[in-house]
Amino acid sequence: MSDNNKIEFILEDLNCSNCAAKIEKAAGKINGVSSSVLNFVTKTLTLKIEESSELSHIEKELKSIVERIEPHVIIKKKKDKKNQNNSASLNKKEATILAGGAFIFLAALVMNLSFKTEFILYLLSYLLIGKEVLLKAVRNLIKGQVFDENFLMAVASIGAFAIQEYPESVAVMLFYQIGEMFQDMAVNRSRKSISELMDIRPDYANLKRNDTIRKVSPDQVFSGDILIIKPGEKVPLDGLVIEGESMVDTSVLTGESIPRHIRIGDELLSGSINMNGLLTIKVTKPFAESTVSKILDLVENAGSHKAPTENFITKFARYYTPFVVFSAAALAFIPPLLIPSETFSEWINRALVFLVVSCPCALVISIPLGFFGGIGGASRNGVLIKGSNYLEALNHVKTIVFDKTGTLTKGVFKVTKTAPEPLFSKDTLLEYAAYAEYFSNHPISLSIKKAYKNSIDPRDISDYQEISGHGAKAIVKGKTILAGNRKLMKKENITFHEATADGTIVYLAVDEQYAGFIVISDEVKEDSAESIKILRRMGIREIIMLTGDSRSTGEKISKQLGIYHFYTELLPHEKIEKLEIIEDSKYRGSKVMFVGDGINDAPALARADVGVAMGGLGSDAAIEAADVVLMTDEPSKLISALRIAKRTKTIVWQNIFFALSVKGLVLLLGAGGIATMWEAVFADVGVAIIAILNAMRVMKVKRAPKINQ
Repeated sequence: MSDNNKIEFILEDLNCSNCAAKIEKAAGKINGVSSSVLNFVTKTLTLKIEESSELSHIEKELKSIVERIEPHVIIKKKKDKKNQNNSASLNKKEATILAGGAFIFLAALVMNLSFKTEFILYLLSYLLIGKEVLLKAVRNLIKGQVFDENFLMAVASIGAFAIQEYPESVAVMLFYQIGEMFQDMAVNRSRKSISELMDIRPDYANLKRNDTIRKVSPDQVFSGDILIIKPGEKVPLDGLVIEGESMVDTSVLTGESIPRHIRIGDELLSGSINMNGLLTIKVTKPFAESTVSKILDLVENAGSHKAPTENFITKFARYYTPFVVFSAAALAFIPPLLIPSETFSEWINRALVFLVVSCPCALVISIPLGFFGGIGGASRNGVLIKGSNYLEALNHVKTIVFDKTGTLTKGVFKVTKTAPEPLFSKDTLLEYAAYAEYFSNHPISLSIKKAYKNSIDPRDISDYQEISGHGAKAIVKGKTILAGNRKLMKKENITFHEATADGTIVYLAVDEQYAGFIVISDEVKEDSAESIKILRRMGIREIIMLTGDSRSTGEKISKQLGIYHFYTELLPHEKIEKLEIIEDSKYRGSKVMFVGDGINDAPALARADVGVAMGGLGSDAAIEAADVVLMTDEPSKLISALRIAKRTKTIVWQNIFFALSVKGLVLLLGAGGIATMWEAVFADVGVAIIAILNAMRVMKVKRAPKINQ
C-alpha cells in the first residue's frame, strides 16, 4: 500500500476489541475506501482509498461511524510515526463514583434494613455503578447495535432486578465494571510492553553546521548533513563515520548482545546506541528511508496482515454472540411453558447467566495481542516479520530452499587462482577481467577488481553490456573482452578448456580467443552446517540449495553442509522455475520457504509461500519482496524465527481453548441452574484478563544463544 493512497487515523481511548472489529468493517464500506485495517494494539486505522476519493467526505463518514459505535473514542489523523500506545490514566471521577456505589451496596448488604430502604439503596448503588453501561446500551440500541457487552450486561442486571435478585444484580454490575477496569489496565500494559520492545526511535539529532551544533528533529536532517553522536546517544539516521571510533550497541536492531567496534569509513545504522566514543557521521539516507524508520514501519504495519486464526475468531464472534442471546431467550421461556412445575423466575435467572457469559472479548482481545507480541519479540531477536499471517505460516514450513551465495556462504569472494593460456600472462588476464567487470557491483566482480589493485580508467572501456546469468562483454582498449561462466563461452562460440576447481570459475576471451580462467572462492558461514542440523531436528523435512555456480562447487558446499538436494548452474529465471516445481510437489498443507540474500533474489522471495531475506537490513529490495527479514547474515536466525512462531501459536491456542472451555462449561452449568451470576462474570471479564496476561508472555522471548562456532 503506497503512502499516496492510504490515510491513517489514531483512535484514542479505544479499548473494546469487539467495537474495533465493527469500526474496521464499517469503515471498509465507506464510498471511496477500498480496504480498511484497524490495528487494535496500536489503535491505528489504515484506510486504502481510491485516487478520485474526497478526503473530507471519508473523514466525515468515519467520524460518524466511530460516534455511532464508540462515542467516547476520539479520532485523530495520524501525523507522525511516534508510538501512541501510552497507558490511559484511570478517570478519577469515574473511580470515585464506582467506589461510592460499592460503599452503598455493601451498606445495603450488611445492615438490617426495611425492604423499602434496602430497595432504594440497591437501586441507587446500581444506578451509580452501572450508569455508563446502561447509557451506552440505550444509545447503541437506538442505533441498531444490539449484540454488544453493554446490552448483554444491561439486560442481565435489569432482569435480575425484575425477579427481585437485588444483591446479585448490583454485584454483577459492580464486578463487571471492576473487571472492565482491570481489563483496560491489562490491555494498556500490554500495549506499553509492546511499545517498549520497539523503543528505538531517536528523539533528536545533533546537527553540525558552520562549526555550531544544535539539536533538531531527525526528520529535519537530510542526506549529506553532518551529525555528532555523543556517548550514550541513539544514532538518529544512517550514515558513514568520518571522524572518531567507538563501541556501538546494535542489539535492538540485530538481536546481538556483543557491541560492534566502529571506526572511520564504517557504516552506522540508525537505532543503534553509541557506547563510549564521540562519533561524527555523514548522513547517507533521510529519516524516512533510514533503517530505524523501515523497522518501525514494518512492525507497526504488521497488523494489516492478519493471520487466518485472527480472521476466524472475528467471524466466529460475530455469530457466536447472537446465537447465545437467542439461546438465552429460548432458555428463559420454553422450559416454563412446556414444564408445568417450572417457574419463569428460575429459568430467566439461568438465561441471564447465559447472557453475561456470551461476550467474546477474551478471544477478540487476546489473539491480536498474542500475534503482535510475537512480532515485537521477534524484532528484539533480529527477526522482522511483516504480519501475523506470516508468523502463523512459519509454523507450517516443511521445505526450506536456500540460495547459496551470501546466504549459506559469506559472499566474500577472493581470487585464489589465475590460469592464463600460453599467449597471456597472469597480470594481463587479471587486468582484462578487472576492466570487463568495472561497471558491475556483483560480489565476484568486486573481488576481481580488488585483486587487480591498480586504478582503472573507465575511458578505456566502451560498449559495456552485462549479460544476465552469463557475465559481461566490453571493448577494452580496442579489444573485445568476454568475462563470465562457461555458458557465456558457449553462447559466443568460444573454444575453451572446461576447468575443474573449488570455487566460482570466470572464463575470459580476448577478440574471440580463449585467454584462460580465474578462480574465485567463497567461504561457508560458521553457523550454516549446525543450523541445517537443528532445522532438520525441528521438523523441516526437506532442505534444498539453489546456485548459479558450477556443479563441482555446488556439490562441495552441499556435502559440507549436509544438504542432500541441490541444483547448480541456474540462471535467475531458472531459480524461479525450480522453486515453482518445488512448490507444486510440497506436502499437503505445508509451506515452502525461500531464503535469499535480499539483493538478487527478490523474484524468488516474492514467489515463495514465505520469503526470508538474509542480512537484508539495509536492502530496499529485501524489505519490499520478503515476508521475513533477518537483520544479520546468520542462518541461525531462522531457528529463532521458527521457535518464536511456535511459541506464539501455542499461547494463542491456549487462550482459544481456555476461553471457549470456561465459557462452554459455565453456559452448561448456567443452563442446569448450578452456575450463578458470579461465575458468569468470571467467565466474561475474568477470562478476558487471564487471556490478556497470558498473551503478554509471548513478548518475553529469550534471545537465542549463538551456535558454537
